[in-house]
Amino acid sequence: MAKQGLLNIGFGNFVVLNRVVSIALPSSAPMRRLREDARAEGRLIDATLGRKTRAIIVTDSNHVILSAIQAETIAQRFSAEEGE
Repeated sequence: MAKQGLLNIGFGNFVVLNRVVSIALPSSAPMRRLREDARAEGRLIDATLGRKTRAIIVTDSNHVILSAIQAETIAQRFSAEEGE
């Protein structure tokens, strides 16, 4: 059975590595719209602990996760975990 790695998205929050579809910056209009649609549909998970959103993670279950960690940092962690 394949090991399911966890991706640290900050402040003690983790996502199953192979469920991540996209890691994006939150500043573009499409990402703001994605966040608002997810909030309205109950698919938004806020893992920022009240801090500024610096990355949006989209999962294969269509959940949208907000993180206060920079998207580049999460992408580096993703690449490191995927390589193990």
